Amino acid sequence: MPAESLPAPLRHQIVQIARTPRLLVACDYDGTLAPFGAHPDDARPHPQSAGVLRSLAVLHETTAAVISGRALRDLSILSRLPAEVHLVGSHGSEFDPGFVHELDSDARELHGRLKRELARLTDDLDGVQLEIKPASIAVHVRRAERDVAERLVHTIHNGPSRWDGVTTTHGKEVVELAVVRTDKGNALDTVRHRVAATAAIFFGDDLSDEKAFARLSGPDVGVKVGAGETLAQHRVAGVEDVATILAFLLEERRNWLFGQQAPPIERLSMLADERSVALVTPDARLTWLCHPGPDAPGVFADLLGGTSAGHFSVRPHHSGLPLGQRYLQDTMTVETRWSRLRVTDYLEPHGPAHRTDIVRVIEGTTDASVVFAPRPEFGAVPIRLEPARDGLRVTGTSEPFALRSPGVHWEITNDGLHDTATATVRPTSERPVVLELRCGTWDLEPHELAEGQRRVRAGTYWSEWVAELTLPGVETDLVARSALTLRGLCNSETGGVLAAATTSLPEEIGGIRNWDYRYCWIRDAAMTVRALVGLGSTTEAERYLQWLHRVLANLAGPDRLCPLYTISGTQVSAEAVIDHLPGYAGSRPVRVGNLANHQVQLDVFGPVVELVAALAEARGTLRDRHWEMVHAMAEAVTLRWFEPDHGIWEERHAPRHRVYSRVMCWVTIDRAIRLGESFTRAVPASWHELRERIADDVLTHGWNKEANAFTAAYDGTDLDAASLLIGLVGLIEPADERFEATVTAVEAELRRGPTVYRYRRDDGLPGGEGGFHLCTAWLIEAYLLTGRRTEAEELFKQMVESAGPTGLLPEQYDPMAERSLGNHPQAYSHIGLIRCATLLSEGP
Repeated sequence: MPAESLPAPLRHQIVQIARTPRLLVACDYDGTLAPFGAHPDDARPHPQSAGVLRSLAVLHETTAAVISGRALRDLSILSRLPAEVHLVGSHGSEFDPGFVHELDSDARELHGRLKRELARLTDDLDGVQLEIKPASIAVHVRRAERDVAERLVHTIHNGPSRWDGVTTTHGKEVVELAVVRTDKGNALDTVRHRVAATAAIFFGDDLSDEKAFARLSGPDVGVKVGAGETLAQHRVAGVEDVATILAFLLEERRNWLFGQQAPPIERLSMLADERSVALVTPDARLTWLCHPGPDAPGVFADLLGGTSAGHFSVRPHHSGLPLGQRYLQDTMTVETRWSRLRVTDYLEPHGPAHRTDIVRVIEGTTDASVVFAPRPEFGAVPIRLEPARDGLRVTGTSEPFALRSPGVHWEITNDGLHDTATATVRPTSERPVVLELRCGTWDLEPHELAEGQRRVRAGTYWSEWVAELTLPGVETDLVARSALTLRGLCNSETGGVLAAATTSLPEEIGGIRNWDYRYCWIRDAAMTVRALVGLGSTTEAERYLQWLHRVLANLAGPDRLCPLYTISGTQVSAEAVIDHLPGYAGSRPVRVGNLANHQVQLDVFGPVVELVAALAEARGTLRDRHWEMVHAMAEAVTLRWFEPDHGIWEERHAPRHRVYSRVMCWVTIDRAIRLGESFTRAVPASWHELRERIADDVLTHGWNKEANAFTAAYDGTDLDAASLLIGLVGLIEPADERFEATVTAVEAELRRGPTVYRYRRDDGLPGGEGGFHLCTAWLIEAYLLTGRRTEAEELFKQMVESAGPTGLLPEQYDPMAERSLGNHPQAYSHIGLIRCATLLSEGP
């Protein structure tokens, strides 16, 4: 029986309970795990159920148990289940083989009396069998004549059942008399308590199982096997169905714990329209999209939750591996190819305001299978797909969605909460299949332009921009792709800039270092648009500075600037966890929001002033409003430069006096002075004095003789790659032996093959992380400044080789596993690549 044949409400509850932190799976034996036979001693467990129970039992934070009326010894012999599956016998009287020794003398005496009386009552009765257990005796009447069985049960009920100290349990063709008070409900509670289960699922078929069903509540699930009145929420026909449910539960539990087959992070390609972003897997599955903005809840969150979290997939009907994926030259249009099929994806950059329009074009000479499974609000709200002329409408959400798909016949199924639409389409060489997902509207009317015209227009939007850039001669195509990626992270409507396109892609597979980067960090954004200014594009910088002015207008002073804001410039919401998502490759928790919003990060002011300086140099003029921004940043540094802070890496420890933060405070004042002098602006005399004070502070307290390097902070010997900036920004000369010593120390302690770690200290969080591409870029620049060009070129080559096949870089790289980590694509990484390529192209 396939899982799809199970009732939709039951499937939905199985999916939900599979995602509980600590799961208890418990079931009866006879009639549930094992089919009834002519003789009780022949009852063997269903092979599939037995195998699945063991597989469940060995999963992390998962407990499997069989709670049976049989004696524990007999249950163990019959079931032959491994030790990983807990066995509870005699309706909960036996939790371990030595239980019989725990009976007191009165209970043992009562047990003997029962044994003698029941032997007398059943003597010479054909088809009746006594099952002697350590704390009870079961009378089986399954093979007796009906009238004989009824008379015997009546006699027992009016006789031994009434004795003081005897507890009677009635089942199918069996009566059990125990000398201790117990039932399956108590047994279930006992197991649940022992394993601290947050939810339980129980399967049973007998009257005695109703006491277990009665104990279920909240997220628990009860499944009745067979006919009869029951307290269970669900009912199935027989043992085969139990095996099907267990197998489905195992699959969902594994997916939640470990994640489904997760595509390598660096192989994900980004679509963008300067308002929204989306990610596409190497096999053309739309795996990530948020709406109404990139920092909103997910519509497709397959990347973090598997297919049940929402996806939009296209693949050959007869499965085959894709031949490759690429961006069309100098565009954000992605093309995925199979031998007889091609899927082209792009976001329309000219769509209406507050809309996200994704166009998917299927071309080729073979059938293609399409699955449309939107799951708005990270799948937390029920949705329906309503067929309409030329497409589907998504209902049940606060935001409208429509899928225009003329000529496509959709089959719609429901899992108890969400609808999913599937279709098989056949494109021809003359008529491709065009699917248009329109987020923010229910409009299904034809577009005013043919799809081919829109594809050209979307591509031209990006390629004309690239044509205006001044690109370095080293890795020119990869730099162009990095520039496109950075521009795709910019929001043309608000001016905000994303640090990355995603949340919760892990810094360690299976770890908890999973953060939400879908916001505008003051520092990261300034660095991003400054990199674009360096390539010849100033529009993004102008928009960002306007965004920053609006943010500052709502603050008591520039020194109150938070490290990050939403793309629209508002406060970031409190950090929260999406419990029902298993995370990328099982890396939990999945987080939204970011606690760094409440940190002190005093390095954020320097990159803003550097941006203004770069923009003024590029334009040949310094605007008054930009000079006002420089004054605001200098004011903030004047008020707070001497404070400890959390630093660029946003450690969740207590603040420290960090070398990098102090260096960037120096940069703020130094660049402000230079800028004012270059453009004949009045420079306060106090700035010169402050620049000297900060520099003296760093050189006095930042250098550590024991470490023979500038360290992470004034209070320790631990190293930090960010401390390289002391030479990169010019606070000390590159030829200074202290800088050369710091480069050597960082290289020795923090470099691992093709990558450089931020630091190697305990930062208060469990687990590890990969090396940071930005840190690698800093070391490459330090090599160049200290005359080590060959080493710089070699390390840059290794950095380039770690990029994905379409040229994108996430945040980190694990040199041991040789895989990418962290949110993707990451602005920092592409900023570093552009910087290094530019420096290397300038020659020795």
